[in-house]
Amino acid sequence: MAVEPFIRVQKEDFDAAAESARLSANRRDVGAVVTFTGLCRDENGTLSALELEHYPGMAEAEITRIARQAVQRWPVTGLTVIHRHGRIAPGENIVLVVAASSHRQAAFEAADFMMDFLKTRAPFWKKEHRTDGSEGGWVEAKDADDAAAERW
Repeated sequence: MAVEPFIRVQKEDFDAAAESARLSANRRDVGAVVTFTGLCRDENGTLSALELEHYPGMAEAEITRIARQAVQRWPVTGLTVIHRHGRIAPGENIVLVVAASSHRQAAFEAADFMMDFLKTRAPFWKKEHRTDGSEGGWVEAKDADDAAAERW
């Protein structure tokens, strides 16, 4: 495998522009960089925060496993996946996927593939905290997310 994906699971925020630049700096073979940043929504004003839990080590290993599938499937020159954990307020970053390639289609598809996997199979659990002080419970995967992942 020519490209080793860069994977991080962290509590701290990330800088999408810096991560994008890291994959394209001083590279003449990069013709496209696709970035996806997932943000926490406020769910029409009812959500004060999402709390994301994971098993350290297991989450990184599983994301790395699927990211390696992506770099084998598409001719990417770089792939970064950063997923946050902990308490995240509406408007804050949750996840970043950056895919670089010589051509846009490979970068788009690799990033899309990674997000479909992260939404449905990555070992993270999301608990809602409501603005009224109550806990909204654990967030279940949506049927639409499962359907999107099935296309791969």
